[in-house]
Amino acid sequence: MKNSQPIWTKGFILITVVNLLIFCGFQMLLPTLPIYMKSLSGTNAAIGWIAGLSTIASLIVRPFSGTALDKLGRKGVLLSGILIIMLATLAYMCFPIVGVILAVRLLHGVGWGMASTASNTVATDVIPKARFGEGMGFFSLSTSLAMALAPGIGLFILARSHIQGLVLVSIGFAAIGLIISFFIQYKKVEGKEVSGKVNPYERTAVKPSIVMFFICVTYGSITGFITLFAMECGIENIGIFFMVFAAAMVISRPIFGKLVDKLGFNIAVYPGLIALAVSMVILQDSSSLLLFLIVAFLYGVGFGALQSSLQTLSVIKAPKERLGAANATFFTGFDGGIGFGSILAGIVSASMGYSRMYLLFTIFLIVSAVLYFFLIGKNAKNIKAA
Repeated sequence: MKNSQPIWTKGFILITVVNLLIFCGFQMLLPTLPIYMKSLSGTNAAIGWIAGLSTIASLIVRPFSGTALDKLGRKGVLLSGILIIMLATLAYMCFPIVGVILAVRLLHGVGWGMASTASNTVATDVIPKARFGEGMGFFSLSTSLAMALAPGIGLFILARSHIQGLVLVSIGFAAIGLIISFFIQYKKVEGKEVSGKVNPYERTAVKPSIVMFFICVTYGSITGFITLFAMECGIENIGIFFMVFAAAMVISRPIFGKLVDKLGFNIAVYPGLIALAVSMVILQDSSSLLLFLIVAFLYGVGFGALQSSLQTLSVIKAPKERLGAANATFFTGFDGGIGFGSILAGIVSASMGYSRMYLLFTIFLIVSAVLYFFLIGKNAKNIKAA
């Protein structure tokens, strides 16, 4: 009977599309801004800060966004975040100066932290608890598709119309998402639901967030430098890397979502970590497009399994009036890992090269595996997604 509760309601479809659009607009800039910065004589260290600065801003704003979502409602936070994203994206084209671009990344991070926390919270409002793992698996496909397809789209546009076309398309994605947002029926939130002194972080989401942080350190190194690494290896058309990455996540997320609902979280997390570790080892010795694509597939499967599972762990036990804070906590770890990974990768690659940097970063996956085992994995059988 519990599986008769529908996932694909109007509200779920609309917020999934909005999430896809705002993620596309953001993700298409991750591999392209480094190239743009390089053309402006930016150093590897400066390029590493592209993701780092937006992450710092999102880390600061997410806890306040989570509190605002729970006390003031979902709609205002979502719309405000998208508008800030559009304004920041426009500034990249208007001010082609390395220092200014880095400053704008802070503003972009504020909008990103608000909008992405809000969209995920709206999704958790409408997914049936009995099918939460499956529902989050489907919803997170929008994130997966954006993280994988948008970089390739961005590289294609940058090569043909330079920064102007890239910026306009990115703003266009956000604008369409903004329009659709007005047609969503949001959960009514009473300010009285969260009273007194409010903790901006949700306790039930802290452990999954910590594990996700170390996983995303490797993702930050890939999004920040995979394009430059491929260029160094003489590989063209690296945009296909992100397409294979997308296909792998599209395949893995619904499958692992159902497995989590039936068998628990360990069935997704441990194989996901192994897939990521193997992909990083292969990547450090890759010199052909085929090897890069094998890495894309393995990393996509592993990352898809891990993100949806750990996000589900973050919200499944949170009180209903704390879903905003739970999502904010999870994405603090998510964004924090990407930003830290990008900054560190810039520093490490400048001294030892891209290949050794990727091999070194497998250490973070080992750390995440150990943390998951001691913080969550030993008791994972007692955590049900239904």
